[in-house]
Amino acid sequence: MPHDLLALRGLTKTFAGMTALDGVDLTLRAGEIHALLGENGAGKSTLIKTLTGVYRRDGGRILLDGAEINPADSRQAQALGIGTVYQEVNLLPNLSVAENLFLGRQPMRFGFTDGRAMRRRTRELLTAYGLDVDPSATLGQLSVAVQQLVAIIRAVDVSGKVLILDEPTASLDAAEVEMLFAAMRRLRDQGMAIVFVTHFLDQVFAVCDRATVLRNGRLVGERAIAETSRMDIVTMMLGRELGEAVHHKTPATAAAGEPRVAFRNFGRRRSVEPFDLAIRPGEAVGVAGLLGSGRTETARLVFGADRADTGEAFVDGKLVRLANPRAAIRAGFGYCPEERKVEGIVGDLSVRENIILALQARRGWAKPLSMREQIRISDRFVKALDIRTTDIEKPIRLLSGGNQQKAILARWLATEPSFLILDEPTRGIDVGAHAEIVRLIETLCADGMAMLVISSELDEITAYANRVRVLRDRRHLGDLTGEDVSPAAIMRTIAGTSTEGARA
Repeated sequence: MPHDLLALRGLTKTFAGMTALDGVDLTLRAGEIHALLGENGAGKSTLIKTLTGVYRRDGGRILLDGAEINPADSRQAQALGIGTVYQEVNLLPNLSVAENLFLGRQPMRFGFTDGRAMRRRTRELLTAYGLDVDPSATLGQLSVAVQQLVAIIRAVDVSGKVLILDEPTASLDAAEVEMLFAAMRRLRDQGMAIVFVTHFLDQVFAVCDRATVLRNGRLVGERAIAETSRMDIVTMMLGRELGEAVHHKTPATAAAGEPRVAFRNFGRRRSVEPFDLAIRPGEAVGVAGLLGSGRTETARLVFGADRADTGEAFVDGKLVRLANPRAAIRAGFGYCPEERKVEGIVGDLSVRENIILALQARRGWAKPLSMREQIRISDRFVKALDIRTTDIEKPIRLLSGGNQQKAILARWLATEPSFLILDEPTRGIDVGAHAEIVRLIETLCADGMAMLVISSELDEITAYANRVRVLRDRRHLGDLTGEDVSPAAIMRTIAGTSTEGARA
Protein backbone atom coordinates (compact mmCIF):
# COMPACT_ATOMS: atom_id res chain seq x y z
CA MET A 1 0.00 0.00 0.00
CA PRO A 2 1.38 3.46 -0.90
CA HIS A 3 2.87 5.32 2.03
CA ASP A 4 2.83 9.05 2.77
CA LEU A 5 6.06 10.36 1.25
CA LEU A 6 5.64 14.13 1.59
CA ALA A 7 3.39 16.02 3.99
CA LEU A 8 2.75 19.76 4.32
CA ARG A 9 1.14 20.73 7.61
CA GLY A 10 -0.23 24.21 8.25
CA LEU A 11 1.94 25.83 5.58
CA THR A 12 1.72 29.62 5.84
CA LYS A 13 3.26 32.40 3.76
CA THR A 14 2.65 36.15 3.78
CA PHE A 15 3.89 38.97 1.56
CA ALA A 16 3.80 42.54 2.90
CA GLY A 17 0.95 41.67 5.24
CA MET A 18 -1.03 39.79 2.57
CA THR A 19 -1.59 36.09 3.27
CA ALA A 20 -0.73 33.95 0.24
CA LEU A 21 -0.94 30.57 2.06
CA ASP A 22 -3.15 30.19 5.11
CA GLY A 23 -2.44 26.96 7.01
CA VAL A 24 -2.44 24.67 3.96
CA ASP A 25 -2.16 20.88 4.36
CA LEU A 26 -1.17 18.52 1.55
CA THR A 27 -0.29 14.82 1.64
CA LEU A 28 1.59 13.20 -1.24
CA ARG A 29 1.95 9.43 -1.45
CA ALA A 30 4.63 7.37 -3.13
CA GLY A 31 3.42 5.93 -6.44
CA GLU A 32 0.71 8.50 -7.17
CA ILE A 33 0.03 11.45 -9.44
CA HIS A 34 -1.53 14.20 -7.36
CA ALA A 35 -3.21 17.19 -9.05
CA LEU A 36 -2.81 20.62 -7.45
CA LEU A 37 -5.71 22.77 -8.66
CA GLY A 38 -7.01 26.31 -8.26
CA GLU A 39 -7.70 29.50 -10.18
CA ASN A 40 -5.41 32.53 -10.37
CA GLY A 41 -4.33 33.67 -6.91
CA ALA A 42 -5.22 30.33 -5.30
CA GLY A 43 -1.68 29.86 -3.98
CA LYS A 44 -0.38 27.04 -6.17
CA SER A 45 2.84 28.76 -7.26
CA THR A 46 3.50 30.06 -3.75
CA LEU A 47 3.07 26.55 -2.34
CA ILE A 48 5.56 25.10 -4.83
CA LYS A 49 8.13 27.82 -4.21
CA THR A 50 7.74 27.54 -0.44
CA LEU A 51 8.08 23.75 -0.60
CA THR A 52 11.24 23.95 -2.71
CA GLY A 53 12.94 26.69 -0.67
CA VAL A 54 12.55 29.54 -3.17
CA TYR A 55 10.43 31.28 -0.50
CA ARG A 56 11.02 30.97 3.22
CA ARG A 57 7.81 29.83 4.90
CA ASP A 58 6.31 31.83 7.78
CA GLY A 59 4.68 28.86 9.48
CA GLY A 60 3.95 25.16 9.25
CA ARG A 61 6.04 22.06 8.69
CA ILE A 62 7.33 20.08 5.70
CA LEU A 63 7.86 16.36 6.31
CA LEU A 64 9.68 14.02 3.92
CA ASP A 65 9.54 10.33 4.85
CA GLY A 66 8.35 11.46 8.29
CA ALA A 67 11.34 13.72 8.99
CA GLU A 68 11.02 17.51 8.98
CA ILE A 69 12.98 19.29 6.24
CA ASN A 70 13.83 22.95 5.71
CA PRO A 71 15.30 23.45 2.20
CA ALA A 72 16.92 26.87 1.89
CA ASP A 73 16.83 26.86 -1.90
CA SER A 74 15.94 24.69 -4.88
CA ARG A 75 19.40 23.06 -4.89
CA GLN A 76 18.89 21.80 -1.34
CA ALA A 77 15.39 20.62 -2.28
CA GLN A 78 16.91 18.62 -5.16
CA ALA A 79 19.49 17.10 -2.83
CA LEU A 80 16.63 15.99 -0.56
CA GLY A 81 14.88 14.33 -3.52
CA ILE A 82 12.42 17.04 -4.68
CA GLY A 83 12.71 18.08 -8.34
CA THR A 84 10.66 20.70 -10.18
CA VAL A 85 9.97 21.16 -13.89
CA TYR A 86 8.28 24.40 -14.91
CA GLN A 87 6.16 25.25 -17.95
CA GLU A 88 9.08 27.16 -19.47
CA VAL A 89 11.83 24.56 -19.73
CA ASN A 90 14.72 25.84 -17.58
CA LEU A 91 17.49 24.12 -19.54
CA LEU A 92 20.03 25.51 -22.02
CA PRO A 93 18.75 25.23 -25.62
CA ASN A 94 22.21 25.85 -27.13
CA LEU A 95 23.69 22.76 -25.46
CA SER A 96 23.19 19.13 -26.43
CA VAL A 97 20.71 16.77 -24.80
CA ALA A 98 23.55 14.98 -22.99
CA GLU A 99 25.12 18.24 -21.78
CA ASN A 100 21.75 19.38 -20.39
CA LEU A 101 21.08 16.08 -18.64
CA PHE A 102 24.44 16.11 -16.87
CA LEU A 103 25.00 19.86 -16.49
CA GLY A 104 26.98 20.44 -13.29
CA ARG A 105 27.55 16.71 -12.72
CA GLN A 106 29.41 15.56 -15.83
CA PRO A 107 31.25 12.21 -15.61
CA MET A 108 34.99 12.92 -15.48
CA ARG A 109 38.06 11.05 -16.74
CA PHE A 110 41.60 12.24 -16.11
CA GLY A 111 40.26 15.63 -15.06
CA PHE A 112 38.21 16.13 -18.23
CA THR A 113 34.55 15.57 -19.10
CA ASP A 114 34.07 12.01 -20.31
CA GLY A 115 31.87 12.76 -23.33
CA ARG A 116 31.59 9.15 -24.39
CA ALA A 117 30.35 8.01 -20.96
CA MET A 118 27.97 10.96 -20.77
CA ARG A 119 26.42 10.17 -24.15
CA ARG A 120 26.18 6.45 -23.31
CA ARG A 121 24.40 7.17 -20.03
CA THR A 122 22.14 9.71 -21.79
CA ARG A 123 21.11 7.14 -24.39
CA GLU A 124 20.27 4.65 -21.61
CA LEU A 125 18.07 7.23 -19.86
CA LEU A 126 16.32 8.29 -23.07
CA THR A 127 15.66 4.68 -24.09
CA ALA A 128 14.11 3.97 -20.69
CA TYR A 129 11.52 6.69 -21.47
CA GLY A 130 10.90 5.46 -25.00
CA LEU A 131 12.76 8.36 -26.64
CA ASP A 132 14.79 7.76 -29.79
CA VAL A 133 16.83 10.97 -29.67
CA ASP A 134 20.48 11.56 -30.49
CA PRO A 135 22.28 12.53 -27.23
CA SER A 136 24.44 14.92 -29.27
CA ALA A 137 21.41 16.76 -30.73
CA THR A 138 21.06 20.43 -29.76
CA LEU A 139 18.17 20.66 -27.27
CA GLY A 140 16.65 23.82 -28.76
CA GLN A 141 16.15 22.09 -32.12
CA LEU A 142 13.87 19.44 -30.60
CA SER A 143 10.11 19.71 -29.99
CA VAL A 144 8.78 21.32 -26.81
CA ALA A 145 7.48 17.92 -25.67
CA VAL A 146 10.92 16.31 -25.98
CA GLN A 147 12.49 19.27 -24.15
CA GLN A 148 9.93 18.79 -21.35
CA LEU A 149 10.78 15.09 -21.14
CA VAL A 150 14.51 15.84 -21.02
CA ALA A 151 13.85 18.27 -18.15
CA ILE A 152 11.82 15.57 -16.36
CA ILE A 153 14.50 12.91 -16.90
CA ARG A 154 17.11 15.27 -15.45
CA ALA A 155 14.91 16.17 -12.45
CA VAL A 156 14.22 12.50 -11.71
CA ASP A 157 17.87 11.50 -12.13
CA VAL A 158 18.99 14.33 -9.82
CA SER A 159 16.21 14.08 -7.23
CA GLY A 160 14.37 10.79 -7.45
CA LYS A 161 11.61 10.97 -4.80
CA VAL A 162 9.19 13.80 -5.57
CA LEU A 163 8.61 15.36 -9.00
CA ILE A 164 6.68 18.64 -9.30
CA LEU A 165 5.35 19.43 -12.79
CA ASP A 166 4.11 23.02 -13.06
CA GLU A 167 1.87 23.42 -16.14
CA PRO A 168 3.94 21.03 -18.28
CA THR A 169 1.22 20.55 -20.92
CA ALA A 170 0.41 24.22 -21.56
CA SER A 171 2.33 24.32 -24.87
CA LEU A 172 1.81 20.73 -26.02
CA ASP A 173 -0.59 19.28 -28.57
CA ALA A 174 -2.69 16.17 -27.90
CA ALA A 175 -0.09 13.65 -29.14
CA GLU A 176 2.66 15.31 -27.11
CA VAL A 177 0.46 15.32 -24.01
CA GLU A 178 0.01 11.56 -24.35
CA MET A 179 3.79 11.18 -24.66
CA LEU A 180 4.22 13.10 -21.41
CA PHE A 181 1.47 11.14 -19.66
CA ALA A 182 3.13 7.85 -20.61
CA ALA A 183 6.31 9.04 -18.89
CA MET A 184 4.36 10.19 -15.83
CA ARG A 185 2.59 6.85 -15.50
CA ARG A 186 5.91 5.02 -15.83
CA LEU A 187 7.40 7.08 -13.01
CA ARG A 188 4.33 6.58 -10.84
CA ASP A 189 4.50 2.83 -11.33
CA GLN A 190 8.14 2.95 -10.25
CA GLY A 191 7.06 4.49 -6.93
CA MET A 192 7.71 8.18 -7.54
CA ALA A 193 5.33 10.81 -6.13
CA ILE A 194 4.27 13.40 -8.72
CA VAL A 195 2.58 16.76 -8.15
CA PHE A 196 0.80 17.82 -11.35
CA VAL A 197 -0.25 21.47 -11.61
CA THR A 198 -2.66 22.04 -14.49
CA HIS A 199 -5.72 24.01 -15.55
CA PHE A 200 -6.96 21.29 -17.90
CA LEU A 201 -9.75 19.37 -16.18
CA ASP A 202 -9.81 16.54 -18.72
CA GLN A 203 -6.14 15.86 -18.04
CA VAL A 204 -6.75 15.63 -14.29
CA PHE A 205 -9.27 12.84 -14.81
CA ALA A 206 -7.08 11.16 -17.45
CA VAL A 207 -3.89 10.75 -15.44
CA CYS A 208 -4.29 11.71 -11.75
CA ASP A 209 -5.04 9.59 -8.70
CA ARG A 210 -5.97 12.36 -6.24
CA ALA A 211 -6.48 16.12 -6.31
CA THR A 212 -6.04 18.95 -3.81
CA VAL A 213 -7.90 22.22 -4.48
CA LEU A 214 -6.77 25.63 -3.20
CA ARG A 215 -8.73 28.87 -3.27
CA ASN A 216 -7.52 32.27 -2.07
CA GLY A 217 -4.55 30.70 -0.30
CA ARG A 218 -6.64 28.20 1.66
CA LEU A 219 -7.19 24.47 1.36
CA VAL A 220 -10.67 23.74 0.01
CA GLY A 221 -10.39 19.99 0.05
CA GLU A 222 -8.83 16.80 -1.26
CA ARG A 223 -10.54 14.19 -3.43
CA ALA A 224 -9.73 10.76 -4.84
CA ILE A 225 -10.30 11.13 -8.59
CA ALA A 226 -12.04 7.75 -8.87
CA GLU A 227 -14.55 8.82 -6.22
CA THR A 228 -15.36 12.38 -7.35
CA SER A 229 -16.93 14.18 -10.30
CA ARG A 230 -15.94 17.04 -12.53
CA MET A 231 -18.82 19.03 -11.07
CA ASP A 232 -17.43 18.59 -7.57
CA ILE A 233 -13.97 19.77 -8.65
CA VAL A 234 -15.37 22.80 -10.53
CA THR A 235 -17.52 23.75 -7.54
CA MET A 236 -14.49 23.57 -5.24
CA MET A 237 -12.40 25.69 -7.58
CA LEU A 238 -15.00 28.38 -8.23
CA GLY A 239 -16.32 28.44 -4.67
CA ARG A 240 -20.04 28.27 -5.22
CA GLU A 241 -22.80 25.72 -4.91
CA LEU A 242 -25.38 25.08 -7.61
CA GLY A 243 -28.12 25.69 -5.07
CA GLU A 244 -27.17 29.33 -4.63
CA ALA A 245 -29.62 31.96 -5.80
CA VAL A 246 -29.11 33.10 -9.37
CA HIS A 247 -29.43 36.82 -10.01
CA HIS A 248 -29.87 36.94 -13.76
CA LYS A 249 -31.09 40.02 -15.56
CA THR A 250 -32.33 39.22 -19.06
CA PRO A 251 -30.36 41.46 -21.42
CA ALA A 252 -31.92 43.48 -24.18
CA THR A 253 -32.36 41.61 -27.44
CA ALA A 254 -29.44 42.18 -29.76
CA ALA A 255 -30.06 44.14 -32.92
CA ALA A 256 -31.15 42.04 -35.84
CA GLY A 257 -29.21 41.84 -39.05
CA GLU A 258 -25.91 40.57 -40.32
CA PRO A 259 -23.05 39.87 -37.88
CA ARG A 260 -20.69 42.75 -37.21
CA VAL A 261 -17.84 40.22 -36.90
CA ALA A 262 -17.64 36.54 -37.77
CA PHE A 263 -14.91 33.95 -37.38
CA ARG A 264 -15.10 30.64 -39.23
CA ASN A 265 -12.96 27.62 -38.37
CA PHE A 266 -10.68 30.11 -36.59
CA GLY A 267 -7.91 28.59 -34.50
CA ARG A 268 -4.26 28.28 -33.65
CA ARG A 269 -2.30 25.09 -32.97
CA ARG A 270 -1.27 24.65 -29.31
CA SER A 271 -3.52 27.57 -28.37
CA VAL A 272 -7.21 27.22 -29.31
CA GLU A 273 -8.94 24.55 -31.37
CA PRO A 274 -10.77 25.93 -34.45
CA PHE A 275 -14.12 27.56 -33.66
CA ASP A 276 -16.98 29.45 -35.31
CA LEU A 277 -18.25 32.68 -33.73
CA ALA A 278 -20.49 35.48 -34.99
CA ILE A 279 -21.45 38.61 -33.02
CA ARG A 280 -24.11 41.09 -34.15
CA PRO A 281 -24.33 44.81 -33.45
CA GLY A 282 -25.67 45.46 -29.95
CA GLU A 283 -24.82 41.94 -28.75
CA ALA A 284 -22.58 41.09 -25.80
CA VAL A 285 -21.21 37.55 -25.92
CA GLY A 286 -19.76 36.41 -22.62
CA VAL A 287 -16.88 33.94 -22.49
CA ALA A 288 -16.67 31.55 -19.53
CA GLY A 289 -14.32 28.74 -18.58
CA LEU A 290 -11.70 27.82 -16.06
CA LEU A 291 -8.28 29.41 -16.16
CA GLY A 292 -6.34 27.78 -19.01
CA SER A 293 -9.48 26.91 -20.98
CA GLY A 294 -8.48 29.19 -23.85
CA ARG A 295 -10.34 32.38 -22.93
CA THR A 296 -7.46 34.86 -23.22
CA GLU A 297 -6.01 32.91 -26.16
CA THR A 298 -9.33 33.42 -27.98
CA ALA A 299 -9.23 37.17 -27.28
CA ARG A 300 -5.64 37.49 -28.51
CA LEU A 301 -6.46 35.46 -31.61
CA VAL A 302 -9.45 37.54 -32.73
CA PHE A 303 -7.47 40.75 -32.10
CA GLY A 304 -4.49 39.60 -34.16
CA ALA A 305 -2.09 39.60 -31.20
CA ASP A 306 -1.60 35.89 -31.99
CA ARG A 307 -1.94 34.92 -35.63
CA ALA A 308 -4.47 32.23 -36.54
CA ASP A 309 -3.10 29.35 -38.58
CA THR A 310 -6.53 28.25 -39.77
CA GLY A 311 -9.84 29.89 -40.62
CA GLU A 312 -11.20 33.24 -41.82
CA ALA A 313 -12.42 36.49 -40.24
CA PHE A 314 -15.15 38.79 -41.56
CA VAL A 315 -16.24 42.32 -40.66
CA ASP A 316 -19.69 43.35 -41.90
CA GLY A 317 -19.57 40.39 -44.27
CA LYS A 318 -16.21 41.31 -45.82
CA LEU A 319 -13.15 39.08 -45.46
CA VAL A 320 -10.36 40.70 -43.43
CA ARG A 321 -6.83 39.56 -42.66
CA LEU A 322 -5.95 39.94 -38.99
CA ALA A 323 -2.20 39.68 -39.38
CA ASN A 324 -1.49 41.85 -36.33
CA PRO A 325 -3.21 44.22 -33.85
CA ARG A 326 -2.72 47.17 -36.22
CA ALA A 327 -4.84 45.38 -38.84
CA ALA A 328 -7.48 44.66 -36.19
CA ILE A 329 -7.57 48.32 -35.14
CA ARG A 330 -8.00 49.37 -38.78
CA ALA A 331 -10.92 46.92 -38.98
CA GLY A 332 -12.58 48.67 -36.03
CA PHE A 333 -11.51 46.35 -33.21
CA GLY A 334 -10.55 47.35 -29.67
CA TYR A 335 -8.99 45.14 -26.96
CA CYS A 336 -8.65 45.65 -23.21
CA PRO A 337 -6.25 42.91 -21.99
CA GLU A 338 -6.50 40.98 -18.74
CA GLU A 339 -3.12 42.12 -17.38
CA ARG A 340 -3.71 45.87 -17.44
CA LYS A 341 -0.48 46.75 -15.59
CA VAL A 342 1.65 44.66 -17.96
CA GLU A 343 -0.19 44.82 -21.30
CA GLY A 344 -2.57 47.75 -20.80
CA ILE A 345 -1.30 50.93 -19.21
CA VAL A 346 2.06 52.59 -19.81
CA GLY A 347 2.66 53.49 -16.17
CA ASP A 348 5.02 56.44 -16.56
CA LEU A 349 2.93 58.13 -19.25
CA SER A 350 0.16 60.52 -18.26
CA VAL A 351 -3.55 59.77 -18.25
CA ARG A 352 -3.84 61.89 -21.42
CA GLU A 353 -1.07 60.03 -23.22
CA ASN A 354 -2.55 56.65 -22.30
CA ILE A 355 -6.01 57.61 -23.55
CA ILE A 356 -4.89 58.84 -26.98
CA LEU A 357 -2.38 56.01 -27.54
CA ALA A 358 -4.51 53.73 -29.76
CA LEU A 359 -6.02 56.60 -31.76
CA GLN A 360 -2.56 58.00 -32.46
CA ALA A 361 -1.27 54.54 -33.43
CA ARG A 362 -4.13 54.16 -35.92
CA ARG A 363 -3.39 57.56 -37.48
CA GLY A 364 0.32 56.83 -37.64
CA TRP A 365 3.07 58.75 -35.93
CA ALA A 366 3.58 60.88 -39.06
CA LYS A 367 0.20 62.49 -38.33
CA PRO A 368 0.38 63.46 -34.66
CA LEU A 369 -2.70 64.63 -32.81
CA SER A 370 -2.38 68.24 -31.74
CA MET A 371 -2.10 68.91 -28.02
CA ARG A 372 -5.46 70.70 -28.15
CA GLU A 373 -7.10 67.61 -29.68
CA GLN A 374 -5.44 65.31 -27.14
CA ILE A 375 -6.72 67.41 -24.26
CA ARG A 376 -10.22 67.61 -25.76
CA ILE A 377 -10.44 63.83 -26.21
CA SER A 378 -8.98 63.10 -22.77
CA ASP A 379 -11.24 65.59 -20.96
CA ARG A 380 -14.25 64.17 -22.76
CA PHE A 381 -13.62 60.59 -21.65
CA VAL A 382 -12.44 61.51 -18.15
CA LYS A 383 -15.83 63.15 -17.69
CA ALA A 384 -17.88 60.51 -19.54
CA LEU A 385 -16.35 57.55 -17.67
CA ASP A 386 -15.82 59.39 -14.38
CA ILE A 387 -12.07 58.72 -14.35
CA ARG A 388 -11.05 60.15 -11.01
CA THR A 389 -7.82 62.05 -11.39
CA THR A 390 -6.82 65.52 -10.25
CA ASP A 391 -5.01 66.16 -13.53
CA ILE A 392 -4.90 64.42 -16.92
CA GLU A 393 -1.13 64.98 -16.87
CA LYS A 394 -0.74 62.78 -13.78
CA PRO A 395 1.17 59.49 -14.43
CA ILE A 396 -1.46 56.80 -14.82
CA ARG A 397 0.37 54.45 -12.43
CA LEU A 398 -0.75 56.76 -9.59
CA LEU A 399 -4.43 56.08 -10.26
CA SER A 400 -6.44 53.30 -8.61
CA GLY A 401 -6.95 50.02 -10.46
CA GLY A 402 -10.53 50.89 -11.35
CA ASN A 403 -9.57 54.25 -12.81
CA GLN A 404 -6.71 52.67 -14.76
CA GLN A 405 -9.20 50.21 -16.22
CA LYS A 406 -11.58 53.01 -17.22
CA ALA A 407 -8.68 54.87 -18.86
CA ILE A 408 -7.89 51.78 -20.98
CA LEU A 409 -11.56 51.60 -21.98
CA ALA A 410 -11.38 55.29 -22.89
CA ARG A 411 -8.34 54.58 -25.07
CA TRP A 412 -10.34 52.19 -27.23
CA LEU A 413 -13.59 54.14 -27.19
CA ALA A 414 -11.63 57.10 -28.58
CA THR A 415 -11.01 55.04 -31.74
CA GLU A 416 -14.80 54.57 -32.15
CA PRO A 417 -14.61 50.78 -32.51
CA SER A 418 -17.42 48.64 -33.86
CA PHE A 419 -16.18 45.54 -31.99
CA LEU A 420 -14.74 45.64 -28.47
CA ILE A 421 -13.00 42.76 -26.66
CA LEU A 422 -12.80 42.98 -22.86
CA ASP A 423 -10.72 40.42 -20.95
CA GLU A 424 -11.59 40.42 -17.21
CA PRO A 425 -12.64 44.11 -17.25
CA THR A 426 -13.62 44.16 -13.56
CA ARG A 427 -10.82 42.09 -12.00
CA GLY A 428 -9.04 43.71 -9.06
CA ILE A 429 -11.10 46.90 -8.88
CA ASP A 430 -13.32 48.29 -6.13
CA VAL A 431 -17.07 47.72 -5.93
CA GLY A 432 -18.00 51.19 -7.18
CA ALA A 433 -15.79 51.02 -10.28
CA HIS A 434 -17.02 47.45 -10.87
CA ALA A 435 -20.64 48.62 -11.08
CA GLU A 436 -19.69 51.54 -13.34
CA ILE A 437 -17.92 49.27 -15.84
CA VAL A 438 -20.84 46.82 -15.91
CA ARG A 439 -23.20 49.75 -16.62
CA LEU A 440 -20.84 50.95 -19.37
CA ILE A 441 -20.92 47.52 -21.04
CA GLU A 442 -24.72 47.61 -21.06
CA THR A 443 -24.71 51.19 -22.44
CA LEU A 444 -22.28 50.33 -25.24
CA CYS A 445 -24.41 47.37 -26.29
CA ALA A 446 -27.53 49.54 -26.25
CA ASP A 447 -25.68 51.93 -28.59
CA GLY A 448 -25.06 49.10 -31.06
CA MET A 449 -21.53 47.95 -30.30
CA ALA A 450 -20.63 44.27 -30.72
CA MET A 451 -18.76 42.97 -27.67
CA LEU A 452 -16.86 39.89 -26.53
CA VAL A 453 -16.45 39.92 -22.74
CA ILE A 454 -14.37 37.41 -20.78
CA SER A 455 -15.04 37.12 -17.07
CA SER A 456 -14.47 34.72 -14.19
CA GLU A 457 -17.40 36.30 -12.32
CA LEU A 458 -20.35 34.13 -13.30
CA ASP A 459 -22.99 36.35 -11.69
CA GLU A 460 -21.56 39.32 -13.55
CA ILE A 461 -21.37 37.67 -16.95
CA THR A 462 -24.93 36.36 -16.75
CA ALA A 463 -26.16 39.87 -15.91
CA TYR A 464 -25.18 41.51 -19.20
CA ALA A 465 -24.49 38.72 -21.73
CA ASN A 466 -27.00 37.90 -24.45
CA ARG A 467 -25.36 34.49 -24.67
CA VAL A 468 -22.38 32.79 -23.11
CA ARG A 469 -19.68 30.90 -25.02
CA VAL A 470 -18.27 28.15 -22.76
CA LEU A 471 -14.70 26.86 -23.15
CA ARG A 472 -12.90 23.87 -21.68
CA ASP A 473 -9.37 22.64 -22.31
CA ARG A 474 -8.79 24.97 -25.31
CA ARG A 475 -12.07 23.95 -26.97
CA HIS A 476 -15.16 26.07 -27.65
CA LEU A 477 -17.96 23.83 -26.39
CA GLY A 478 -20.86 25.99 -27.60
CA ASP A 479 -23.26 28.73 -26.53
CA LEU A 480 -25.72 28.99 -23.67
CA THR A 481 -28.76 31.10 -24.50
CA GLY A 482 -32.05 32.20 -22.94
CA GLU A 483 -32.82 30.60 -19.59
CA ASP A 484 -29.61 28.58 -19.78
CA VAL A 485 -27.57 31.75 -19.23
CA SER A 486 -27.07 31.10 -15.52
CA PRO A 487 -24.10 30.35 -13.24
CA ALA A 488 -25.40 26.83 -12.61
CA ALA A 489 -25.68 26.00 -16.31
CA ILE A 490 -22.25 27.47 -17.02
CA MET A 491 -20.68 25.36 -14.26
CA ARG A 492 -22.40 22.19 -15.49
CA THR A 493 -21.15 22.82 -19.03
CA ILE A 494 -17.60 23.51 -17.86
CA ALA A 495 -17.70 20.29 -15.85
CA GLY A 496 -19.10 18.36 -18.82
CA THR A 497 -22.13 17.11 -16.88
CA SER A 498 -24.73 18.78 -19.09
CA THR A 499 -24.99 19.57 -22.77
CA GLU A 500 -28.48 21.01 -22.56
CA GLY A 501 -28.66 24.53 -23.88
CA ALA A 502 -25.19 24.38 -25.44
CA ARG A 503 -25.03 24.27 -29.18
CA ALA A 504 -21.89 24.18 -31.26
